[in-house]
Amino acid sequence: MARASMRVGILTAGGDSPGLNAAIRGFGKSALGHHGMKIVGFRDGFRGLAENRRMTLDSTTLAGILTVGGTILGTSRDKPHRMTVDGRVVDRTGAIVETYKANRLDALVCVGGGGTAKNALRLASAGINVVHVPKTIDNDVAMTDATIGFATALEVATEAIDRLHSTAHSHHRIIVAEAMGHRSGWLALGAGIAAGADVILIPEIPYELDSIAAAIRRRTKKGTNFSIVAVAEGARDRSSTADPTDEPPADDGLSTLGGGHVGHTLRLAQQLEARTGLESRVTILGYVQRGGTPSAADRVLAARLGRAAADYIAAGRFGVMAASAGDGTLAVDLDQVAGRRKTVDLDHPWVETARQVGTCLGD
Repeated sequence: MARASMRVGILTAGGDSPGLNAAIRGFGKSALGHHGMKIVGFRDGFRGLAENRRMTLDSTTLAGILTVGGTILGTSRDKPHRMTVDGRVVDRTGAIVETYKANRLDALVCVGGGGTAKNALRLASAGINVVHVPKTIDNDVAMTDATIGFATALEVATEAIDRLHSTAHSHHRIIVAEAMGHRSGWLALGAGIAAGADVILIPEIPYELDSIAAAIRRRTKKGTNFSIVAVAEGARDRSSTADPTDEPPADDGLSTLGGGHVGHTLRLAQQLEARTGLESRVTILGYVQRGGTPSAADRVLAARLGRAAADYIAAGRFGVMAASAGDGTLAVDLDQVAGRRKTVDLDHPWVETARQVGTCLGD
């Protein structure tokens, strides 16, 4: 048991994902009820920590948030060492350390993705006792079997592609469904397999346009005059030298809608239409993958990782991530996590499964 006076801060950072509130609750219930800690929440990620925008988290605050999407603490993508203040980018690490000391904190829990892991490591280097809890719908945080939010996003993306089958069949179209995933294809791959997509394109496997078109034409020759293409937003053709986060050329006539990946997906649909003679349509799943009630799997994961974070703090184990390892958890040093990304291995069972059921992966 932790000493009764132990005070712990918690924040959520980076993009939102289903299960953040479940993680806050899982940590909070364990810290309060089992370890006798006091908890201070900080609003809007590292910016709120730098500005000491805090709120007390107690049993009343935690009540009723398990099934609620988003995060009661709010979030932002601000980095401690690169924060915009009055139009200038400044290092607010010192201000964060001051907030940590002013609130008499013994530890800080940072719930977030790969970027948050890097920022947590920076704070650990500045003398703050940090524990990281991994969340992201992309499932790309290194050294953990699963991240909070992925299971729910996978269900959402699968259901969306399920629904696209009927309109693709009715209108004899190619439907290109774009899932999130700039640098890793877990979401598009999993949803594509689960929903029976005919083509799955992920960043880890650069695709050949002619290979995709040939696969679709083979379906047409067999009497199937529609196809579903599940594509990760970071997927690129083999000849492309563009970074997945780059904007497409401004004069290509395609709407970017705030992101270069959208222009690329629209271009892909146009190219497939020209090569196959089938009308093509694009559906961008976008932020619907981030929202809504978390699935049972994400709630259980959030509770497990939140509880583990409280246990590590009580045991004085800092500078670690509470990783999912099978049915259990594992404390992984942050220097093994920060700056690394879990991508889809080319011999991963999901890849082999997709190939063996006849899915075209574009190579």
